[in-house]
Amino acid sequence: MVQSSAPGKAILFGEHAVVYGEPAIAVPVTEVAATASVGPASPSSGLTIVAADLGESFELAAAPPEAPLAVAARLTLDHLALSVPDAVLTVRSTIPIASGLGSGAAVSTAVVRALAAFVGAVLSPAEVSALVYEVEKIHHGTPSGIDNTVIAYERPVYFVRGEPSRVALVSVGAPFQLVIADTGLSSPTKRLVTRVSIAWRRHKAHYEALFQRIGDVAREACRRIETGDVVALGPLMDDNHALLAKLGVSSPTLDRLVEVARSAGAMGAKLSGAGQGGNLLALVEAETASGVSAALREAGAVRTIHTIVT
Repeated sequence: MVQSSAPGKAILFGEHAVVYGEPAIAVPVTEVAATASVGPASPSSGLTIVAADLGESFELAAAPPEAPLAVAARLTLDHLALSVPDAVLTVRSTIPIASGLGSGAAVSTAVVRALAAFVGAVLSPAEVSALVYEVEKIHHGTPSGIDNTVIAYERPVYFVRGEPSRVALVSVGAPFQLVIADTGLSSPTKRLVTRVSIAWRRHKAHYEALFQRIGDVAREACRRIETGDVVALGPLMDDNHALLAKLGVSSPTLDRLVEVARSAGAMGAKLSGAGQGGNLLALVEAETASGVSAALREAGAVRTIHTIVT
């Protein structure tokens, strides 16, 4: 039996604009994770995939062509030029679905790593990321590629989509702390990315100006992170949230919780991910983290995570 895991993720800066070639910054969130285990099965039984959290089990050979877990398994085996093993692949996750924490990419990453380990192969982060990106197309339609990248590398990344995409690992000059608050509302990435795309096609100049301003914020944030200027990140998060609201991807719930976080002592706060629901991020200090978390839960957040970015 072998087991592999993959963390969640949070986008610090640049969501949506990253789809249009602007930079984004994302960090792993190790407080939540997806795990995949693979063990041997009887000869000629093929590969059985068990989605333990959903109470589902199916044979790879009988899986629909676009079932994400099956696609991740097939891509991995094809990449390694291997036939289907006789094995049982079991997947579990503590990452909330459709909340902006990278649940789909984390599950796919865990599956890719576990299958590779089961057959004695070692895949580089770049190989894992490329395989998971193909699965992300099922989840999100036209994914930016940032989720699979930050989760595969398990390091803060500065990402620019392109051919090929440019990825730089971010050197964190000084650790900083975040409270991640889940609104409890679904954040359907595919639908929201499509909505922004339709609006962009109708009003290109307006939306491209917003994308560029979001990109400028991300570029400045990267400089501040690398120099350890944590205090400067707060206003940049506030600016990024305001721009995302102008894109139409915030919501009254997100706006209200962002204000709650700031009033409770956060240095800055913003939505994270596709928007409308999902999660928000609040930049906190050690002495304010618990108070901000408590205020957000009292205001309606269904859960909070306190994480340190290093």
